Amino acid sequence: MRLSGAAMGQDQTKQQIQKGLQMYQSNQTEKALQIWTKVLEKTTDAAGRFRVLGCLITAHSEMGRYKDMLKFAVIQIDTARELEEPDFLTESYLNLARSNEKLCEFQKTISYCKTCLNMQGTSVSLQLNGQVCLSLGNAYLGLSVFQKALECFEKALRYAHNNDDKMLECRVCCSLGGLYTQLKDLEKALFFPCKAAELVNDYGKGWSLKYRAMSQYHMAVAYRKLGRLADAMECCEESMKIALQHGDRPLQALCLLNFADIHRSHGDIEKAFPRYDSSMSIMTEIGNRLGQTHVMIGVAKCWLHQKEMDKALDCLQKTQELAEDIGYKHCLLKVHCLSEIIYRTKQQQRELRAHVVRFHECVEEMELYCGMCGESIGEKNCQLQALPCSHVFHLRCLQTNGTRGCPNCRRSSVKPGFV
Repeated sequence: MRLSGAAMGQDQTKQQIQKGLQMYQSNQTEKALQIWTKVLEKTTDAAGRFRVLGCLITAHSEMGRYKDMLKFAVIQIDTARELEEPDFLTESYLNLARSNEKLCEFQKTISYCKTCLNMQGTSVSLQLNGQVCLSLGNAYLGLSVFQKALECFEKALRYAHNNDDKMLECRVCCSLGGLYTQLKDLEKALFFPCKAAELVNDYGKGWSLKYRAMSQYHMAVAYRKLGRLADAMECCEESMKIALQHGDRPLQALCLLNFADIHRSHGDIEKAFPRYDSSMSIMTEIGNRLGQTHVMIGVAKCWLHQKEMDKALDCLQKTQELAEDIGYKHCLLKVHCLSEIIYRTKQQQRELRAHVVRFHECVEEMELYCGMCGESIGEKNCQLQALPCSHVFHLRCLQTNGTRGCPNCRRSSVKPGFV
C-alpha cells in the first residue's frame, strides 16, 4: 500500500523535527535551528508546523532570544487557529504568555494566562494548567503582587502533584524560592530551591541539566542573603558551569549578577563592578529588564559603599525609571530606601521626606506588613506563614494570637465600594 503525498510529508516532518531535537540535546543548537527553520519553510502539514514552532520557541527561550521567541509564538497562534483544536490554541497562548513574561511584559502575560485558563480544552489542556499557573505567578511576582503570586504558585504545585509532574514541581519550587527571597523569609528562600535540587537528584536522570543549574542558582541567592558566602559561591559556580556548557545566556547573566553580589557582600567592590557590567551587557542584549533593575541596585550599593553619593543617586534615578516602566514595585521600595539613606547623609530634608513618604506608600500598596502586629515584612529575615487565602503573616504572630479568619481579608471586605 502506498502512502499518500500528505502522509509522506507528515512523516518526513516528524523525522526532521526529531533529528533537530537530537542535535539540540547534544548541544548542536545552531544545526538544530537550521533543520527546524527549513521544516517551517517547507512543510505543508499544519500540525507539523505547530510542533516545529514549539521547538523553536523553547530553543529561543533558553538562548535568551526573547524577541524571536515572541515572533514564533505569534506565528504559532495563527497555526493553532488554522487547526481549530482547543488543545493547540491553549498551548500557543501559553507560549505567548511565556514570551511576554521573559520580556517583562507582565500585564500581557496575565491576560494571556487568563485566556488559557478560560479555555475549555481536553485533558491535554488541563495538564498545561499547572504551567499556566506558574507563568501567571511569575508575572504577579514581577509586579510585586505577592498574595496573587503565592496563590498561583500553590495552584501550580497542586497540579504538579496531581499529574505527578516532577519537572513542573521543580520549576515552581525555584519560583517560590524567589518569592521568599523578596519577602525575606530566608529559611523558606533556601528550603524551596533545596527541594528543587532534591527532585533533580531523585528523578532528573533524563532531564535537561538546566533544572540542576536553576536550582543551584536559587540556592546560591539564598545562601548569599544568609551570609553563607562560600556556599553561595560554590552553588553559583556549579550553575555557571552548566550555563556556559549549554550557551544559556539568561542564566549566565543571573550568575554574573550573583557573583557580583557575593563580591560586594565580601566588601570587594573592585571585583563586583566588572561582573555587574558583564551581567548588564547580557541582560540588555536579551531584554531582561527585571534583571537590569537588580544589577543597577547592586551598582548603586557599591557606589554607596565607596561614599560616592551622587553616582549612587544617578544610578537609583535610572533604576526608578526602569522599575516604574515594568511595574516592579518591590524594586521601587529599595530605591526609596537607599535614596532615604543618601539624603539623610546629605542632610537634604525635603528630598528625604519625599522618599520616606513614597517608601511607606509602597509598603501599603504591596501589603508588606503583618496584619496582626502591623510591623513591616521584608525588611529583615523573619519566618513567615501564609493562610489559605495566601495573605502572609509573621509566624510568631499566628502562633501567639491564633487566627479566626484572615485579618487582611476582613479589612478589605469592609472597604467602601466604588461605583
